Amino acid sequence: MEKLLIVDFGSQYTQLIARRVRELNVYCEIHPFNNMPEIGSNYKGVILSGSPHSVREENAPQPDLSEIRNKLPLLGVCYGAQYLAQSSGGEVMASKIREYGRANLSYVNKTHVLTKDMSDNSQVWMSHADTISKAPENVEIVASTPDVEVAGFQFKGEATFGIQFHPEVYHSTEGLILLRNFVVDICGFSQDWTPDSFVGSTVRELQEKLSNDKVVLGLSGGVDSTVAAILLHKAIGKNLYCIFVDNGLLRKNEFEGVLDQYKHLGLNVKGVNAKDKFYKALLGLSDPEEKRKAIGKTFIDVFDEEAHLISDVKWLAQGTIYPDVIESVSVNGGASQTIKSHHNVGGLPDYMKLKVVEPLKLLFKDEVRRVGRSMGLSESLLGRHPFPGPGLAIRILGDITPEKVQILQEVDSIFIEGLKKANLYDDVWQAGAILLPVQSVGVMGDERTYEKAVALRAVESTDGMTADWCHLPYEFLAKISNDIINRVKGVNRVVYDISSKPPATIEWE
Repeated sequence: MEKLLIVDFGSQYTQLIARRVRELNVYCEIHPFNNMPEIGSNYKGVILSGSPHSVREENAPQPDLSEIRNKLPLLGVCYGAQYLAQSSGGEVMASKIREYGRANLSYVNKTHVLTKDMSDNSQVWMSHADTISKAPENVEIVASTPDVEVAGFQFKGEATFGIQFHPEVYHSTEGLILLRNFVVDICGFSQDWTPDSFVGSTVRELQEKLSNDKVVLGLSGGVDSTVAAILLHKAIGKNLYCIFVDNGLLRKNEFEGVLDQYKHLGLNVKGVNAKDKFYKALLGLSDPEEKRKAIGKTFIDVFDEEAHLISDVKWLAQGTIYPDVIESVSVNGGASQTIKSHHNVGGLPDYMKLKVVEPLKLLFKDEVRRVGRSMGLSESLLGRHPFPGPGLAIRILGDITPEKVQILQEVDSIFIEGLKKANLYDDVWQAGAILLPVQSVGVMGDERTYEKAVALRAVESTDGMTADWCHLPYEFLAKISNDIINRVKGVNRVVYDISSKPPATIEWE
């Protein structure tokens, strides 16, 4: 398989480079600068990312590119461009004016292989505190802005290029043109990495890897685990055993609904009611991390018990996707900072003794949906909002009780069904309700009440890495608030969360 390598220097935009390249139906991989793979015959090009570092820092990332440069087409973006320039005899200095945000090209060579088909005055996105003050002697400048002369360049006589701006960012309006010029015309990729080709090659690889072995998979009802299950089912059929655990923290009627949905997909699924075990494990816990760990441990115990009822199981399948893989590797060589733990990330206890297979670990979330669509899965399933592994436990702030879960299930159901009825569900990336650990005074009829408050949360996003709050119509919010207070006993106040990520997270815990 043809591959493009993206060398990550820690930029917040590195994943966007990969997403844009994959929009061109080209497969790419992200690797940290200090843990690059061996450059074999499958690699046809390399992109160097931006970085929060300055090339002028004493301990700035300075990888050895001798196995890449002059052997493969190479494009440096922002920090990557500055590193190429400085390491080749150019000079990089602190900018007199830090350039961040929109800029326009004042010069672009529209006949050059890297910048052809780009427009005069094309808008680009800048994000840098340094600038290339002096280009290396053997460089041709192909793009400039009023403030940055060396905004795009090529080393003469070699397929090595640099750009100061970020073509991967939406605000670089012709960034995809530049990336297509590099990836297709310069690197020569055939653009044949499509959902159909992924399904075919993945099924063949799974058949070869798994042979006649039995595989157990924990289903969640979400997009990732469902698409993983269908891929495995195509590869090994009846040797796939799916387990769907009711942890007592699912949405209203979700356990029965999901089991019914899976019946129509031909999967071998066993539903396990383990509510009481989870409630017991959560008893008295209010710290978010303690709750997550208790849920994770209980899930592993329940899953292991069920897996042992199937004879000769050798593999555990997981719906891990590419952002999970990327975030598990730090460009500094250690573990990334833990924002919150996840019960399905981080390996298995030794006693489970199962090998892991992850058929989706190469894909971003939107690509998982495209693959599911190519296999004929319904739009209602593929369009389902993400739902956290720990379920409603991290949407109930404080300790967990069955009574609190029931209240939140009712509130959540009114909110989600309301979005669907108002044709707003597909405009929202993720939505849910949060039960707050506060009570407030209210009036119902002529009586004073002192009941719980809930917060509604709805965000727009593409991959969950960043998110903005949804501007839902006031009339809709008013109706939902009224319905919740009138229909859910114990709630007398509804608020709407207008925080973006960052600085907030999508979930409250």
